Amino acid sequence: MAVNEEHEMLRDSIRRMVARDVAPLVPSLEGTDRFPDELVPVFGDMGLLQLWLPEEYGGPGGDLTTVCIAKEEIAKVSLAASTLCGNNSISFILPILHYGSEEQKRRWLPLAAEGRLVSAIGITEPQTGSDVSSLRTRAVRDGDSYVINGQKSWITWGGNAHFLLLFARTSDAPGSDGISAFMVDTRTPGFRVGRQEHKMGRHGSPSHELFFEDMRVPADCLLGREGEGFKACMKVLDLNRPTIAAQSLGLAQGALDVALRYSQERVQFGKPVGQFQGMQFKLADMAIQIEAARALLRTCTESIDAGDHGRMTLLSSMTKCFVTDMAMAVTTEAVQVLGAYGYSREFPVERMMRDAKVNQIIEGTNEIHRMIIGRRLLAS
Repeated sequence: MAVNEEHEMLRDSIRRMVARDVAPLVPSLEGTDRFPDELVPVFGDMGLLQLWLPEEYGGPGGDLTTVCIAKEEIAKVSLAASTLCGNNSISFILPILHYGSEEQKRRWLPLAAEGRLVSAIGITEPQTGSDVSSLRTRAVRDGDSYVINGQKSWITWGGNAHFLLLFARTSDAPGSDGISAFMVDTRTPGFRVGRQEHKMGRHGSPSHELFFEDMRVPADCLLGREGEGFKACMKVLDLNRPTIAAQSLGLAQGALDVALRYSQERVQFGKPVGQFQGMQFKLADMAIQIEAARALLRTCTESIDAGDHGRMTLLSSMTKCFVTDMAMAVTTEAVQVLGAYGYSREFPVERMMRDAKVNQIIEGTNEIHRMIIGRRLLAS
């Protein structure tokens, strides 16, 4: 996806870092599903945690294309590490930039610039998945504070985050009109981390239940005005969906790379299996799908970076849906290319296949994205 020399240099530096610092951790992360603490300073010093932070606040001044290039490259080796890359952009930096006051920007954004901050976003609840407007966590105004009660689930980095972008209902207005957004310090009394979810894949990016029990936060933790939280949520998700696609693109490319090496080394019937036409067709189809996905992702990121926000929701949904479906298909085929070895945990493609599945579900299921796309097309 690199489109200029600066992007190519970024990709090269990330590739070297991944080989040195990420690849050796993958077995440990896969076995324990622990948070990769040691990657925080590595990513922070490279500006990868805070990629989207503008230079005026001490950040690298990256954009959506930059974030996607970084995530794609890391995901070739580790989806979990790729998830940590750009972590603070969606759950901390962008909401504050778009909806925070000048005082909030001055207070919080320098923390991201230090490159040690870990943040999370609290949307999903036990009864709230695709229908964000049905969330039940409640924030009640009490003088100069809000008192928050409720529960979140499946929160990536929730047990490790320093700050949480929390969505809660502040009124009984119907649907999404009563939802507000808060930036919450996780050291606040009343915040409690629950059990860790046991996931099929993406080990190394732990997800937790979170509980809020009479958690009192200052009123100036509110981002924007009351009732604007749902709008903030949709803006964040539109910007994050292409980055999920970038991760999936990296997964697919990583799986193809493994399959290509294997097909050149594995000998059957007296010659490498890659010399059989049936195998060549499989590899060709995988490569075609990856290149098509890469082109769509590039179109999406360049359009959004150029300010074409009128098509942002449509392009984001198209890209997230197409690329994540592609990655599921390509990683599954990579397992088939390796045969019994593809089913073994000694080879990475079975992990890549398991990891690819989650990206069809998070940030809106692909069924939801097809609904969004269809409605946009019919409304035009």
